[in-house]
Amino acid sequence: MKSYKPTTPSQRHTMTPSFGDVLTVSEPKKGLTKGGKRGQGRNNAGRITVRHKGGGHKRLYRKIDFKYNKFDIPAKIETIEYDPNRSGYISLICYVDGERRYVLLPKSVKVGDKVICSEKADLKPGNRLPLSKISVGTFVYNVELKNLGGAKIARSAGNYAEVVAKDAGYVNIKMPSSEIRKVPENAWASVGEVSNQEHKLRNLGKAGRSRWLGIRPTVRGTAMNPVDHPHGGGEGRQGRGTRRAKSMWGKPTGKGQKTRRAKKYSNKLIIQRRKVGKKK
Repeated sequence: MKSYKPTTPSQRHTMTPSFGDVLTVSEPKKGLTKGGKRGQGRNNAGRITVRHKGGGHKRLYRKIDFKYNKFDIPAKIETIEYDPNRSGYISLICYVDGERRYVLLPKSVKVGDKVICSEKADLKPGNRLPLSKISVGTFVYNVELKNLGGAKIARSAGNYAEVVAKDAGYVNIKMPSSEIRKVPENAWASVGEVSNQEHKLRNLGKAGRSRWLGIRPTVRGTAMNPVDHPHGGGEGRQGRGTRRAKSMWGKPTGKGQKTRRAKKYSNKLIIQRRKVGKKK
C-alpha cells in the first residue's frame, strides 16, 4: 500500500494500492475498448432506482473476456493493466493463433506466464477447467453458474470461491459471502484468486475522491424527518424507534435480517446460507 505525506488533512489518511509496482503499461489496447454513457442509477424512464450514484470521472470501457470460449489454445500474459470499471487488475493475453483478449488477472501470475482453457490443463493459477476436473480444496475465481454461461462468481479484487465437495453431477463451492451452493459440474472456473487483494485496505481520505469514483453522498435515515424515512424524527439524536432496521421503503435491511425472496429459483441449490453480522 502507498501512503502520502500529510501535506493536507486528507492526505494524512489516504492509502492506495501501489499501482506503479505492479502495472506494466498505462494505456489500454484501443481495439479492445469502447466508450458509452454510464447509467448513474437511472432506469429506462430516467428515474433514480439506485441511490448514491452519479457524476465521477469519464471511463473508457475495456472489453473483458468472461466467456473463455477458446479451448485448448495456449496464451501468454503480455501486460498487467488498471481497469477503472473493476477492482481487480486485468491483463492482455495473446493466443498462439495471434488473437488478443483482456482477462481478469489472477494473483501471483506475471508477464510472460502461459495460461490455457482446457479440460486437460494443469491446476495452476490462471488456467481454466470444468469444476469436475478441479480437486476439492482448490481456490477458484470467474466461476460459471451453467456450462458456457460466462463467469459470474468471484470476480472482485482478492475474491475466490473454494471447491468443498462433489456429488451427483454437482460441485459444492463456498462463495466469497460464506454461502455454500451447488453448481453443475460441467460449469467452468479459473484456478486461483483475483489480483489486487490490497484493494480492501485502501482509504479514500476525503469525500471528493468518492465523487471522482461516481459515489454520491449517503444520508443516514436517523438524520431525516419522519416523512422521509421510518428511522427519522425525534428530538436530538434518537434511536430508530422500531425493533428492526428498515429501508426508506419499509423493507427489512441490514443487521443480519433475511431479505431473500422466499420462492427464489436458486433456493434448491443452496446448501448453507451465508453467515451475516459480526460473527461472519
